[in-house]
Amino acid sequence: MMNIFSKIEKIGYSILLAIVLIGLYLGLRDDIYFDVNYAQEDGPVEWGTAIMLFGIFVLSLYHLLTLWNGKKILWKLGTFLFVILFLFAAGEEISWGQRIFGVESSEFFIENNAQGETNLHNLVVGEKKINKIIFSQLLFLVMFIYLIITPILFRKYKWFKDLANNFGVPIVKWHHTIAFLVATVLVALNPASRKWEVYELAFGAIFFLIFLGPLNKEIFEREQPKQDVA
Repeated sequence: MMNIFSKIEKIGYSILLAIVLIGLYLGLRDDIYFDVNYAQEDGPVEWGTAIMLFGIFVLSLYHLLTLWNGKKILWKLGTFLFVILFLFAAGEEISWGQRIFGVESSEFFIENNAQGETNLHNLVVGEKKINKIIFSQLLFLVMFIYLIITPILFRKYKWFKDLANNFGVPIVKWHHTIAFLVATVLVALNPASRKWEVYELAFGAIFFLIFLGPLNKEIFEREQPKQDVA
């Protein structure tokens, strides 16, 4: 029987499962301890998320630079957008290094950020935090489309497959989708208030595996020039 998972995927899923299960155990046993010690601000879970997101940024930048001469403009555009997106996401996760370097927030962020930090996802508009509107509701819709609808369209329609490949969009394998659904259920069972920090880590880890070994892995290969037929 063909081995579905690579060695890196086995290691990645094993570590992720352990983190989620330990978090669930701690949350069920003592949700206060979970919030204060396991998923606290600047804790290992939050840093793990930032590292995963930054890893996707580095991977995308590597692909962009090493394959620049062998790819078309649409692929370069799509990959560049991923570079920007995941650099932004990693920076937001650690408030752009504010606490690391001891930088004080400006008056704007002190007044408009729910945590007084220099980031956008904790900004308050009216009485609602941006991350509740965008990073929860909208992100859920995007994840549903990307993890479930996109791989179906990719397998069924050639036009969609060509579109994804032309823009360098990594397509998930079904085990990526299953892993995300399992992580969603396990995190949802956790009663702790900061359980979504673990969910963000699951998001980062699974996406790193997607970008490392997508279904359409040919998008990260140099295109061969077409030979003229005599």
